[in-house]
Amino acid sequence: MYAYSFLRTGGRTLSRALRGASHPSRAQLYSTAPAPPPPGSKTVPSTFQVFDRETKRQQRERAASNTEHSRQVDYVKDEVAFRVVDRLLDIKREFNEVVELGSGCGHIAKHVDTDMMKKLIMCDMSEMMLQRDKDVVYEVPVERRVVDEEHLPFQENSLECVVSSLSMHWINDLPGSMIQIQRSLKPDGVFIAGLFGGDTLFELRTSLQLAELDREGGISPRISPMADSRDLGSLLSRAGFTLTTVDVDELTVNYPSAIELMEDLRAMGESNAVINRRGLLKRDTMLAAAAIYKELYGNPDGTVPATFQILYMIGWKPSPTQNKPLERGSGKRSLKDRLENDGSATSPATKHE
Repeated sequence: MYAYSFLRTGGRTLSRALRGASHPSRAQLYSTAPAPPPPGSKTVPSTFQVFDRETKRQQRERAASNTEHSRQVDYVKDEVAFRVVDRLLDIKREFNEVVELGSGCGHIAKHVDTDMMKKLIMCDMSEMMLQRDKDVVYEVPVERRVVDEEHLPFQENSLECVVSSLSMHWINDLPGSMIQIQRSLKPDGVFIAGLFGGDTLFELRTSLQLAELDREGGISPRISPMADSRDLGSLLSRAGFTLTTVDVDELTVNYPSAIELMEDLRAMGESNAVINRRGLLKRDTMLAAAAIYKELYGNPDGTVPATFQILYMIGWKPSPTQNKPLERGSGKRSLKDRLENDGSATSPATKHE
């Protein structure tokens, strides 16, 4: 028997069968090994780092190793990739090459065609994730490269377009990575990205905190910190981008319970990778969190919703050919006079008479 989840995307509803039986052991599910390195070891991250990038790479490798299972949970990443491509379609330009950072198995590649670009360069930190769908033939030729988004190998002024879909929320130095992207772009090159925002999985975050507080007397970072939409515009400007745009969207997926939600996150490679995370969620705490989740947020049909907040950002590398606003005070006619002369200042009632 299968239960169904629904992905609400504006006027569209997508559905996907969720597994209803034969769960693996809970200890195996929620141990996000490897554990953080011990104090004093040479691999201890710097104090400014939030995420353990090696752990994240291993999580993505482990997720991709089960091809059939990981394909079942592509629904969120495929939908967000479609929306990123939709923004790319608004740019009336055919690119020779487009670089995709954090490509995973090829979510962007599923939605692009030769009218948009001649070649897509897929970059990801996990080689196994890159190669998961290597036998799939896309309309656009693809090249796969193992690349860490925090250390880009591209030369300055060498790229026409860089896109990223649901990857940049795992970057420690997001401003630094955006500066590297801006430098890699040619003048008038464009950067388009979608990443999880701070309200993502707020239902799960609240339920886990309440459950841990009740059962263990304290809370720990179970859901990774994520960017705030109010910060992205300033980050783009700080990185040197111009003509910036930021907008926010939400996807809601219904699950049979919080247990299936956490299983799917693990299968997506989206498990917690915070450096000071706890590696094991106790069974008692997990069951308490599932009960709290259902009590606080449950739907009338018995399912529970999970909210994914998506932040989209677009920035252009400055170029002398870009349109620029006129200098302040250079206008020769006031807007008030223009409106009055055009009759635009008349009341709606006057217009219809």
